[in-house]
Amino acid sequence: MFIENPDRTEQLIKELVVIWEASVKATHTFLKEEDRISLRPYVQEALKEIDQLIVAYQGEKPVGFMGIENQKVEMLFLEPDCIGQGIGKKLITKAIEEYGVSYVDVNEQNPHAAEFYKRAGFAVFERTEKDEMGNPFPILKMKLG
Repeated sequence: MFIENPDRTEQLIKELVVIWEASVKATHTFLKEEDRISLRPYVQEALKEIDQLIVAYQGEKPVGFMGIENQKVEMLFLEPDCIGQGIGKKLITKAIEEYGVSYVDVNEQNPHAAEFYKRAGFAVFERTEKDEMGNPFPILKMKLG
């Protein structure tokens, strides 16, 4: 079940940050613990401010989320145990069909994510040496089509 633009309570934000951290530990193996710690406040703020926030639930428990702004998926993270269950595919399909998403940025060092978006119809159109914050993590800019 998905809830679109839920009430962004402190509790929900905390739960989503926990999901983000678990997901990043499982998928962004190039990040060090201090990288995750330094990114946490930015993630918390982004979750509060992103235009569209869609939270995936299993029962009463959030298990993933996606943030969309300006036709771009800005964040999509799942509990590690939920990766490969089709939740991400449902989220990205929803993003494309209902929100007109046509862009996403992916860490080059996260090849599983790049493959996930390629299967959803995205293709790389640009590569940068650094992420938006100037960190030395190459980014693949992808667009639908």
